[in-house]
Amino acid sequence: MDNTMRKNNNIQVIMNAIIKQEYEENNDIFNSEDSFFEFYSAQQILKEFDLTFDELYRGITGSSLDGGCDSLYIFINGELITEDTDIDKYKKDIKISFYIIQSKNTNSFSEDPINKWKTICSNLFDFDNSFDTFKSRYSQDILDTFQLFKDSYIKLLRRRPKINIEFKYVSKGTDIHQNIKQQSEELKKIVSTFFPSPAVVNFDFIGAQELYELSETHTNNNFTLDLESTPINLVGENHICIIKLSNYYRFITNNDGDIIKYIFESNVRDYQGNVSVNKEIQTTLAKESDEDFWWLNNGVTILASSATYTQKKLNISHPEIVNGLQTSTEIYNYFSNNPDKLESDERTLLMRVIVPGSEESRDKIILATNSQTNIPKSSLRATDAIHRQIELYLKQRNIFYDRRKNYYKNQGKSPDTIISIQFLAQTLMSTILQKPNYARARPSTLIDNDHEYKYIFNEDFDLNCYYISSYIGKYVEKTLKKLCPYEKSVINDIIFYVIYVITVREVNSLKITQKDICNIDIHSINNNKILNAANFVFKEYQRLGGNGKVAKGANLISELNTLLSHELKETI
Repeated sequence: MDNTMRKNNNIQVIMNAIIKQEYEENNDIFNSEDSFFEFYSAQQILKEFDLTFDELYRGITGSSLDGGCDSLYIFINGELITEDTDIDKYKKDIKISFYIIQSKNTNSFSEDPINKWKTICSNLFDFDNSFDTFKSRYSQDILDTFQLFKDSYIKLLRRRPKINIEFKYVSKGTDIHQNIKQQSEELKKIVSTFFPSPAVVNFDFIGAQELYELSETHTNNNFTLDLESTPINLVGENHICIIKLSNYYRFITNNDGDIIKYIFESNVRDYQGNVSVNKEIQTTLAKESDEDFWWLNNGVTILASSATYTQKKLNISHPEIVNGLQTSTEIYNYFSNNPDKLESDERTLLMRVIVPGSEESRDKIILATNSQTNIPKSSLRATDAIHRQIELYLKQRNIFYDRRKNYYKNQGKSPDTIISIQFLAQTLMSTILQKPNYARARPSTLIDNDHEYKYIFNEDFDLNCYYISSYIGKYVEKTLKKLCPYEKSVINDIIFYVIYVITVREVNSLKITQKDICNIDIHSINNNKILNAANFVFKEYQRLGGNGKVAKGANLISELNTLLSHELKETI
C-alpha cells in the first residue's frame, strides 16, 4: 500500500470514528447515523453563519423525494431567511446565497446526486414552471424552499441582487473520478443559464480530508484590532480607542470579504438602507475632507468577554457590536466598492470596547446605546428582565434558555436541552393563546406583536409555567423527530398542534391558563401520549389537505377543538 492510499484510508477511519462518536452523543434526536450525517455536514459547511441547532435542523430536507437535496439554506447578506422574513428590509448591495447540500455517508463520490441536481434545477430554477406540477415528484420542504428563493429573488430584482448558488457534495470519499468532475461543470453551466445577469455558481466536493479540516475549524471568537494610538484605559478591561477605517473593515469581514454577521447579533437595529443618516455617512466616506471621519461620526460600541492591549493591538474575545451597525455597513460598502482605497485611506473611527461585569449590565448597555432613534420594541425583547429570570430558573432545571444566541451551544450543551426564545414563544402561543397556527406561520416574527408578547412573557406569570412549557415543548420535539414516521415537513407543520393537544389533555380543559400549566405533572407525559396526540392531529391535518397552508390556517385548530370538546365533554 502506497503512502497516499494509506493516508486516505486513515482519514476515512478517523472521520468514521468522529461521525460515530458525534452521533452517539445526539442519538436521542436523530434516528440513524445517516440522518445525523446530513445535519453534521450542514453544520460544518455553514459554520461561519453561526446558526442555531433549530436553524440547521429546519434546513434538512433529505427524504425519498428530495431531488438530491439533503439540505437547503438561503441567506441574504449573510442572514438566514425563512418564510416570514421581511424581504423589504434589504435595500442595497444585496447578495442572495442559496446553499444546496448533498450528504452521503459513504466512502466515495458518484454521478447520481449530480444528475439529480441537473434535473431538479432544470425543473425548479425555470421560473415559468408551476411548482404545483412537481408535487408528486418533490417533497413539500423542497418546493417551499425553492419557492422562497424564487419569490425573494423576484421581489429584489429591481435592487440588482448578486446571486450565489453553492452546491456542496459531501461524502467521506478521497478520490473524484474525472467523469464526476465533468458532470459538476455541466451542472454549473445549466444553472447559469437561468439567470439574466451572471450568477456565481460554485461546486465543491467535500471529502474525508475537507470534512476533517472543517470539523477542526471553530467559529472565530478571538479578534485582534490594530490601533493607531494607545487607547484610553478605563476601569478594568474597558477601552476607548481610535482605529483606521481600513483596519475596522478587516475586523468585520471574513477571508471571502463578506461581513461577519454574527458579531452584530446583539445590535438591535437592522441595517436601515438608504435613509438620511446612512446617506450622510456615505457622503462623509466618499468626500475628501480635512476633518477626520471620527470627528463627524458617533463611532461604534463593542461588548466583549475580555479585552487586552499589547503593542498597538487590542485583543478582543467574543466581540458583540451593540451599536454602530449603520456605520459599520457603510464602511463595509465603501471599501467593498473601493478596494483600492484600503491601503491609502488614513481616516479613523472612534470605538468603545466594554467588558460588562454582569448580564444585567450587558443588557442595560444594549438598551442605552440603542436609545437614540426609534426602535421596534420587539427588537429589544431579549434584554427584558423576564428573560433573564426565565434563563436562571430553567438553568437550575437543566434546560438552557438561549437568550443570547448560541451561548449554550458554544458551551457544549446538548441540543435537546437548549430552547430558544422563539420556540418557547411558539409553545406558549400554541397553548395559552390557542394559536398553534400562528406559531407555525410566524417562526421568526412571532414576538413582534406587542400585545401578544406582553401576554405570554409576563412577570406576573409563575416561572414554573415557563419550565413546564419548555419541558413539554422539548419532549414533544424530541419524540416526533426520533419516533414519528412522518416526513420532516409534516412534523414542522403539526408540532405545535401536538404540543397544544398534549397540554389540553393534561389540564383536562380547552381553557388553558398559566396556573393550569403549572399544575401539570410532567412525569405523566410519555412517548405513547405524544405519538397518540400526533396521530390525532395528523388525521385532521391530512383530511383538510395535509400541507403548510392547512397548518397556517384557522380550520385545523377549529376542527381539533371540536373533537377535543367532545372528548373532554366540554363546550367550546
